[in-house]
Amino acid sequence: MDALIKPLRGATPPESKPAEFRSAELDPADFLAVAVRADQPRPSRAEAEQAVHTLLGYIGENPSREGLLDTPRRVVEAFDELYQGYHQCPADVLGRTFGETAGYDDFVLVRDIEFTSQCEHHMMPFYGKAHIAYTPVERVVGLSKLARLTDIFARRLQTQEHLTAQIAAIIDEILKPRGVAVLIEAEHTCMSVRGVAKHGATTFTSRFTGVFRDNPAEQARFLSLVRGP
Repeated sequence: MDALIKPLRGATPPESKPAEFRSAELDPADFLAVAVRADQPRPSRAEAEQAVHTLLGYIGENPSREGLLDTPRRVVEAFDELYQGYHQCPADVLGRTFGETAGYDDFVLVRDIEFTSQCEHHMMPFYGKAHIAYTPVERVVGLSKLARLTDIFARRLQTQEHLTAQIAAIIDEILKPRGVAVLIEAEHTCMSVRGVAKHGATTFTSRFTGVFRDNPAEQARFLSLVRGP
């Protein structure tokens, strides 16, 4: 799946963008469905296990020693779990909504949604919390669906920026709310256990649409509730 944030179709070219230019949204059509196409060629499980066997040899290990005999199988099984989001459909998660809201017209916030994802640059984990809010129009979605949606996108190779934008875009596309707010805070092991090795450094990313983007007071209220006790 394309990991780049694509410009909105028909958006104003950068050289002629207006003074109040806002960054373009993702095109949700790119990730509404399951990421793995039926006609997409994939290596066999045996080939995947052989690749792990090769990597063990590359780092200087003996893949034939007792402790590593089953490691290729275990690694491939772990991949099946860690990357199950490629085989799940984000649109299906938000497909069922409820209309019995008694005229509720404020935003709905689910905060502290824990997740673990894998950095697409080094295939190392990054983990943290997602905070998601949307202002519904007549109908709402089950609260657990926002957590499931986060997991679907997190269980793929990601950047935190792309993960944040995808969650906001799919909620905007399916639920058609008055606005969406997504804030993600995470620690990246590709930064904390390798490279600069700055353990505890936290990265924050956010995406706002509709009333959260256009109304500073709504954005501030969202951030206040996320940071509140």
